[in-house]
Amino acid sequence: MTSPNDAGVPASELARIPARSERLALDWSLVLASQGISAVIENHPEAGWGLLIPTAEFSRASATIKLYQRENRRWPWQGALLKQEVIFDWAAALWLVLTCIAFQLQSTFTQFHEAGVLDSAAVARGEWWRCFTAELLHGDLLHLATNSVFGMLLLGLAMGRFGTGLGLLAAYLSGTAGNIFSWLIYRETHLSLGASGVVMGALGLLAAQSFGAFRADQRGWKIPFVGLAAGVMLFVLLGLSPETDIAAHFGGFVAGTLSGVVLVALGRLSRQPLANLIAGLLFAFLVVWPWVIALKAHAAH
Repeated sequence: MTSPNDAGVPASELARIPARSERLALDWSLVLASQGISAVIENHPEAGWGLLIPTAEFSRASATIKLYQRENRRWPWQGALLKQEVIFDWAAALWLVLTCIAFQLQSTFTQFHEAGVLDSAAVARGEWWRCFTAELLHGDLLHLATNSVFGMLLLGLAMGRFGTGLGLLAAYLSGTAGNIFSWLIYRETHLSLGASGVVMGALGLLAAQSFGAFRADQRGWKIPFVGLAAGVMLFVLLGLSPETDIAAHFGGFVAGTLSGVVLVALGRLSRQPLANLIAGLLFAFLVVWPWVIALKAHAAH
């Protein structure tokens, strides 16, 4: 870049445009250079960073910089990265163990499958517990393995972010919400089972965690929007397979996202040991109680 001084311009014929930082001065100098305006970066001991330009070019240079600022103020080329600690909660292995035990019981006792599968007609007759019990059942070993791999990863991250008890309970209830949504869609003609709704619920929780940056980051809705968009893209990749229960996946993802927004709003309260203990006990109750009712109801038939 040719500076005004290098071109033999006297100091009395130079104008100065102040800049808040060296980086900003460099950006502006490049913008001016693209318009054929020569400038030199200066760091004055008292005035700080700025650009020296020929006085004759001051008006055009100022207008060019203002135009650049107006076009880039909402979507800056560079911005500070959000620094969030990534924690993986290995307690998610408990969910993996639970589903494996349920699969073994399902494979050994046929009544276990019959009592717990999500049958839309049965739910319409009042067997609401099937919306819970179906989350622990799987069609075959491949189905179990797929949900186990993705479930372990996503649940571990969600529980690490929102707390062991609250993260697990939120994902589980999101899966239940997904089953309810599936029942509302298909009503009398649908059989469904699997932990995919729970997995999609965990994905929704992770997509919602970026809402925590809304107040802390000057970019406003940009960060939450990008985080949610990333979650939706993963949902499309993982949850829209034609042979799966897409309605349950969608319902679980939406419920997980909404649950995540609530947990983000609760802030530190969601990470309190007592809150997670209560949530963990409630999760255990909501796993055991529906199964007790399901098996009793099946035996009565």
